[in-house]
Amino acid sequence: MSITNDRALRADRVTWVGFATNLLLFLFKFAAGIFGHSAAMIADAVHSVSDFITDIVVLVSFRIIRKPIDKGHDYGHGKFETLATTVVGIALLLVGVGILVSGLRNILMSFRGVPLGRPGIIALIAAVISIITKEWLYRYTVKTGREINSQAVIANAWHHRSDAFSSIGTMIGIGGAILLGEQWRILDPIAAVVVSIFIIKVAMSISISSIRELTEESLDDRDEREILSIVKNIPGVIEPHNLRTRRIGNSYAIDLHVRVDRDLSVTHGHDIASQVEAGLRERFGQESFVSIHIEPYRPGSDSGSRT
Repeated sequence: MSITNDRALRADRVTWVGFATNLLLFLFKFAAGIFGHSAAMIADAVHSVSDFITDIVVLVSFRIIRKPIDKGHDYGHGKFETLATTVVGIALLLVGVGILVSGLRNILMSFRGVPLGRPGIIALIAAVISIITKEWLYRYTVKTGREINSQAVIANAWHHRSDAFSSIGTMIGIGGAILLGEQWRILDPIAAVVVSIFIIKVAMSISISSIRELTEESLDDRDEREILSIVKNIPGVIEPHNLRTRRIGNSYAIDLHVRVDRDLSVTHGHDIASQVEAGLRERFGQESFVSIHIEPYRPGSDSGSRT
């Protein structure tokens, strides 16, 4: 089994677990909101619906990613993972903004004297179960995402945690309304606003990173310096230059010009290029796209290029 297929299968497995868990939680929280007369819990249940969307996005993207290189995709289908990460990040951002707006609206209504409803104990129980379940799902998903080095899966994990955080706000509001009386029911929207700010911050980080990759941003300076260091240590390499890099999903794409002794045979020059490719793939992954252009070295010549 190829590395790509193994990653896709593990991503599928963890996402299906999340999908099934989200479905059960949605049904339970929605019922608890109805029977517990809790608008906050009903809103929390609706928030869980957004998780279905991101689960589906991740599942579909990895169906595409596992496809082999074809005529229309010379560099494979890795960008679909980046696209999925962007979609998940934007969805997470919208969820955060929605919670923020709703919380601010409820705070304003409370200041205007509009009474907030008193929820039932079943809604509080549902909030606690949601927090525990979604935090477990976050830890399980983010662990898998880091093991397979998938930003889409990691982004989806944060979406799970955003649901847990929104349930914390719901729990505080419901618990305060039940235990402390009507004057403390404003705790629900206040907690929601605080949680939404954290969610927005995470969503912005995820979205900006994936959008940069979609727009072909180069690898950071540290990675590029490491690439040049690896190449310079290959016997026979005189001067690497014209380095161009980018990410293609989970893979790296590295284009590089390398100068060698002008008197070397074509075979020897090819051997040096093969060693450079092998060294870079050993460090950045065997599925990296490495392109090496060999040039004859002339003393006193100037590359005049990006290094």
